[in-house]
Amino acid sequence: MADELINIGIISGVYGYKGEVKIAPLTDYPERFEQLNGVILSDFHGVRAQEEIEYVKFNNNHIYLKFAGIDTKEEAVKYKGAYVQISEGQLFPLPEGVYYQFQLLGLRVFDAEKGCLGILRDIIETGANDVYVIDSEDYGEILIPAIKQVVRKIDLEEGVMQICLLPGLVDFERK
Repeated sequence: MADELINIGIISGVYGYKGEVKIAPLTDYPERFEQLNGVILSDFHGVRAQEEIEYVKFNNNHIYLKFAGIDTKEEAVKYKGAYVQISEGQLFPLPEGVYYQFQLLGLRVFDAEKGCLGILRDIIETGANDVYVIDSEDYGEILIPAIKQVVRKIDLEEGVMQICLLPGLVDFERK
């Protein structure tokens, strides 16, 4: 099993008596489940199990999976709360210039005038646009909007994000 796994759902419960599980999607592309033959399930204790998908059904905002060899409600309930994961090689392809959040975390963030600001440590989803949380030794925590006017270039190979702080957007001094 791969070391770098991406969460695409969480098992929120069981459905029926035939071993189906109910998935709360953690992806913008729930249709990806139809293209998967198998997934890895990881619980809170780090225990992993590789499971083959027998079939997928959709209903409202939930996905129902039936794993091969899990044929009863009692067998399925042991996976409640487990994350449904895939390897990076199974990721749904994104358009150019669009990134998965996990790809951005850890990038070094540079401003054209102030130089290296710090490391992108978190992403806050606000609805309008994401907000990047930068951990800076010189300035403390910096919040910047994830908009084209601010984020100028992302280079995943170099591990760098180039930004241009707009006047008045962020007002901070060195610690």
